[in-house]
Amino acid sequence: MNPNVESFYDPATFTFTYVVYDQDGGHAAVVDPVLDFDPASARTSTASADRVLQFVRAHSLTVDWILETHAHADHLTAAAHLKRETGAKVAIGRGITQVQERFKALFGLEPEFATDGRQFDRLFADGDTFAIGTLEARVVATPGHTDDSLTYVIGDAAFVGDTVFAPETGTARVDFPGGDARKLYQSIRRLFDLPPETRLFLCHDYPPAERQAHAQSSLDEQRQRNVHVGGNADEETFVRMRTARDATLAAPKLFLPALQVNIRAGELPPPDASGIRYLRLPIDQLGGAK
Repeated sequence: MNPNVESFYDPATFTFTYVVYDQDGGHAAVVDPVLDFDPASARTSTASADRVLQFVRAHSLTVDWILETHAHADHLTAAAHLKRETGAKVAIGRGITQVQERFKALFGLEPEFATDGRQFDRLFADGDTFAIGTLEARVVATPGHTDDSLTYVIGDAAFVGDTVFAPETGTARVDFPGGDARKLYQSIRRLFDLPPETRLFLCHDYPPAERQAHAQSSLDEQRQRNVHVGGNADEETFVRMRTARDATLAAPKLFLPALQVNIRAGELPPPDASGIRYLRLPIDQLGGAK
């Protein structure tokens, strides 16, 4: 059975959130929800996530899962908010434990912050299966951008996270802690082995001015036209290109706040004695212009 898919685009972070469901009145999963965040004021908002909830309620859906394709560096996740509103389970890849270890050290997080993934309800491994109502879902580990990156294959739909973008944009960067260009290339080749009718749902699109954002791509488009891995692009060429390109990229605007929240499954850091929650800024620790 193939799923119904509704997409929600956040132009502030170029991110797609998806509601995947079997039928009206049935069961659903939410993939990669966005918590709005203003970096100038450090103020959060659930406006984007609440639009997702409006759709869920309008279609009388029971949300079983909130699925993270990875711990994002470009937006904060609204997983905790949606969990409170729906009672759904929050899931991510088992590699989150490595991500948590790295960023607990970078941010100097509180000693009691656990790095065993317990903040999430389910840690998926490659090949795991689960149900969304009458839909059957399968997990494909697609590391390279991050240790914990997953693709969720649900019927003829694959939610690919930050592996490939629109064909003219290419592929995800690999210069974050734990990133690996060879692993990303191999992960993308695994995606290219999916059935030819598979619909690829992108986590991000960065459209030029002349077109709107595209949520969906086809395997044929990616195989033929992806500017980084399409055609006959071989692994060595890809690794050289990706490594050189990433050396020129600035850190994502929300990298520091996003990781502190996303490794907590969307919960904000605990408040101090005054009741205020704080995000931490490690000085001179990221790449970029000196």
